[in-house]
Amino acid sequence: MLKLFRATAILEGISYLALFGISMPLKYWAEIPGPNKITGNIHGILFIAYIILTVVVGLKYKWSIKKLLIFGIASLLPFATFYVEEKYLRKQNAIQH
Repeated sequence: MLKLFRATAILEGISYLALFGISMPLKYWAEIPGPNKITGNIHGILFIAYIILTVVVGLKYKWSIKKLLIFGIASLLPFATFYVEEKYLRKQNAIQH
């Protein structure tokens, strides 16, 4: 489950950057809305998966409310899911093995 969560955190971060860095500029500056719809849908699915996995994995590993909030807030900030994956999830994975 942790491996899936780590992958989802990374993919959610990539989709967030793609949405704001590529597809939204295409939509608003080049008037090409198609990529924004696709990227937005992908990001939305990954965002929901990330939040659900935050709760599921957090309960499994008995994370504190503070840690759960850090993960939740990370989903709203660019680059933050990469940070939590590196700082928390990679460390948690190393403890398991």
